[in-house]
Amino acid sequence: MFELHLQLQADCVVVGDFELCRVLLLNDCQYPWFVLVPRRADMREVFQLSDEDRAQFHRESDCLASLLCTAFSADKMNVAALGNMVPQLHVHHIVRYRTDAAWPAPVWGKMPAVPYEADALAQVLSKVRSLLSGVQGFVEGDR
Repeated sequence: MFELHLQLQADCVVVGDFELCRVLLLNDCQYPWFVLVPRRADMREVFQLSDEDRAQFHRESDCLASLLCTAFSADKMNVAALGNMVPQLHVHHIVRYRTDAAWPAPVWGKMPAVPYEADALAQVLSKVRSLLSGVQGFVEGDR
């Protein structure tokens, strides 16, 4: 049975669900930073997914990265799965700008997280949910 890791619950806000993955927004207003988590139990690596799930994961990841890149006018999309601190399979989709505080380095460990203020959080969630509402199989909130 799928359960979202406690650290992801603490650090993120649920945007919604694709057919396979939960879409999360990391609560750090310094970067538009999203996380995809396949809703499968006991997964640590993408290669552990079934062939069908792996293909679906890549479709969802590519879709999210493309939409975010366009909607947030990214200079670069950083898409990465580390899992060193949180063992549950999750893949970061971070919109990067040449002007962001960590550029050109990776964002991890560069700056302490700055949580969204309520209005800014609501705006980002609304923007992304609106983008994803046209994607087949996406539902807002948890399935």
